[in-house]
Amino acid sequence: MSRKPVDGRLLDRGVLCVVAVLVTACRPAPPQPPATAPAPVAPAVSGAPAAAVAQPVSAPVAAAVPGRINEITFDDLKLPLEKGQPFTPAVLPEGVKALQQQRIRIRGYMLPSFQQKGLTQFVLVRDNQECCFGPGAALHDCVVVRMVAGRTADFSIRPVAVSGLFRVEELRGPGGGHLAIYALDGEDVR
Repeated sequence: MSRKPVDGRLLDRGVLCVVAVLVTACRPAPPQPPATAPAPVAPAVSGAPAAAVAQPVSAPVAAAVPGRINEITFDDLKLPLEKGQPFTPAVLPEGVKALQQQRIRIRGYMLPSFQQKGLTQFVLVRDNQECCFGPGAALHDCVVVRMVAGRTADFSIRPVAVSGLFRVEELRGPGGGHLAIYALDGEDVR
């Protein structure tokens, strides 16, 4: 398979092409209303203490726990960037920084590539319905997965859960623009 150096790392040309298409040919996710905490739950029995306030749906990632797999979603990786604002490491939320070099499990869809079996690299995206022929995908809606030595994955049109070691890794294209910022050393794909 043909490999190309990108920022000092070798990346399969197919994965590089898929990431480039993702960044240039996907529409941004629709704007989400700001998350607010719901009102306290009313007591079930008169005189009973009120239940604790539920966490907002888009609560920050809980503290990463070393040595165990941290279950996360793409919402946990969301960046506070306005459309057109360039990425800098300073915009990384604390929850994402806490996940650096931690084992995670994240669910998403494998972006199709030319290879179907024995994949050593692929791009995991938030939603298979997001891609179309509109401009600009959000950087936080994809993770470049490189399977660890001896492990491979087979393409699936169904959602998959990918486990492995998470890191922030800026992947830039030939023009210097960001193609992706999240990477995962894939250990398991189910």
